[in-house]
Amino acid sequence: MKRRLFAELRRRNVFRACIAYVALGWIVTQVTGTVQPMLHLPDWIGPVVLWIGVIGFPFVIIFSWVYELTPEGLKREREVDRSSSITHVTGRRLDYIIVGLLVVAIGFTAFDRYGPRRPAGVSASPATMDSSVPATAVRAAVRDDTPSIAVLPFVNMSEDKANEFFSDGISEELLNLLAKIPALHVAARTSSFSFKGKDVPIPEIAKTLLVAHVLEGSVRKSGDQVRITAQLIRAADGYHVWSETFDRKLDDIFKIQDEISAKVVEQLKVSLLGAAPKARTTDPRAYALYLQARELGRQMKADAFKQSDALYQQALAIDPRYAPAWDGLSTNLANETSISALSNQEGLARSRAAAEKALAIDPDYAPGHASLGWVAMYGDNDLAGAARHFERALALDPTNLDVLRNTSTLLYVIGRLDEAVTLSEALLRHDPVNVTALSNLAYEQRMAGRYDDAIALFRTVLSLVPGRGGGHSNLEVALLLKGDAAGALAEIEQETSENWRMIGLPMAYCALGRKAEADRAFAEVIAKFEKDSSYNIAYGYAFCGNADKAFEWLDKAVAYEDPGLGETAAENLFDKIRSDPRWLPFMRKIGKAPEQLAKIEFKVTLPAEWQADATAQGSAKPAATGH
Repeated sequence: MKRRLFAELRRRNVFRACIAYVALGWIVTQVTGTVQPMLHLPDWIGPVVLWIGVIGFPFVIIFSWVYELTPEGLKREREVDRSSSITHVTGRRLDYIIVGLLVVAIGFTAFDRYGPRRPAGVSASPATMDSSVPATAVRAAVRDDTPSIAVLPFVNMSEDKANEFFSDGISEELLNLLAKIPALHVAARTSSFSFKGKDVPIPEIAKTLLVAHVLEGSVRKSGDQVRITAQLIRAADGYHVWSETFDRKLDDIFKIQDEISAKVVEQLKVSLLGAAPKARTTDPRAYALYLQARELGRQMKADAFKQSDALYQQALAIDPRYAPAWDGLSTNLANETSISALSNQEGLARSRAAAEKALAIDPDYAPGHASLGWVAMYGDNDLAGAARHFERALALDPTNLDVLRNTSTLLYVIGRLDEAVTLSEALLRHDPVNVTALSNLAYEQRMAGRYDDAIALFRTVLSLVPGRGGGHSNLEVALLLKGDAAGALAEIEQETSENWRMIGLPMAYCALGRKAEADRAFAEVIAKFEKDSSYNIAYGYAFCGNADKAFEWLDKAVAYEDPGLGETAAENLFDKIRSDPRWLPFMRKIGKAPEQLAKIEFKVTLPAEWQADATAQGSAKPAATGH
């Protein structure tokens, strides 16, 4: 009976019809998955197409059993005379159709995996990308055999566009994971993410970021399901080296990151000196909150900080042992102090407590040591302690760009300006489109008396971010020190931050000889920002040549515990009062006299690649922490 049924199924071409239907269905679902992102179709399209195919399968079986194709058209099988049946002819035609469908399927798969493709994460062209990159961001030809990569922000394909923080966060976590591999050069986050929303060809991106490969992709999150598509592209010709799609539960997000990282290492033939780095795991709910909090904190606005702090607390309520969330909260609190959203005492004390909790969970967490170094430097006036924390952070993670940026800050605070400039120049070569790195280098060049270089970089910062708070203020000071008072006034009048504008105006008026206006401007800033800006008021009076007022406000800065005092030794706005007999005693009182700074031991060892790079090149309140 079974044999007769099997023979009849074959005679009626039921098996062939089913194979052809499955092949056609596979092609349709793959094409749908490919065009869905390009046409911005909703997430439900893919599942609907799949279910239509599944539901249609039984009908194909029934139809091919009940009906037969004859020279006169379709007829019910029982109405066809067996002697005139042409099922054998129909079978051969179905064989040809199956072969054709399989050829199309194989061809589509090959093209999808190896064919050239435009970057998935970019969409509109920038007119000034090349002209906006500073001269210090040295360009070089990209060698195809160089183990180097840039991770572009993955495209958010979720229906909820608010999930963009999640796709960006996944991209950054992948970047951080790859950056832990010493033999692989990874372009920094800020530079890679500067291409978000811009239609720039892959070879041009690679040329700007000095990498040979680019990793791009997309993230689709729906409930507890996540689909991540990743593509590794060779910059020289734009061809795919590797491509894969991961359909998993959200609980597997960290395994996906590890798998993608392993595939990149395998494809680029990177030699690992030890075990491959693994993603730090936590509860997926806490992880999503952490990514959103981190993104909000980068806005550097009081309301965004408030939301970010609340999200960090929610993440920590779910997983109180997630060290990155404690350190993210510590960074927020330090930055809230820098923009006067929190008082100096409260903000830095809470920042210290959060960093200490991160290190209690993981004593080897490098960013936690860097956070404590920042608090020691600006909150505790403990430069030796800050040096110990930064040395520990560098020993644990020597290529962490945020740690290195803050290391550069400590170098100029203790008077080692040339080393600070050299390190910041190296940082900029590894992160050429980072506005914070540009601004930090310009700030150090200004303090080192390299005014023309500083002015050029400050102008570059403003060309990249025209409304950047403090941008025109920084440029004003450099112009004042160079002797261009009129240009300085024009810049400070454009400053978007009220605090910085009010601090800068009296200095510009002094330089122009408009004493009455300067006095009025000093009175206004004192009335509004006495406690928050006592240090800045002190250097304003020093620049204007009023030594008595300068020392009066330096003493107030000590009483108010103004963290800006950390930069007193390097700040060249105090140059006019350095010869005053009160200067050295004051500096000894705050622990920043030359002989005291000289005793601070701080050894900065750069990675071998960076040292070679440096050799080839020849080398208001404190700025926000770079975590």
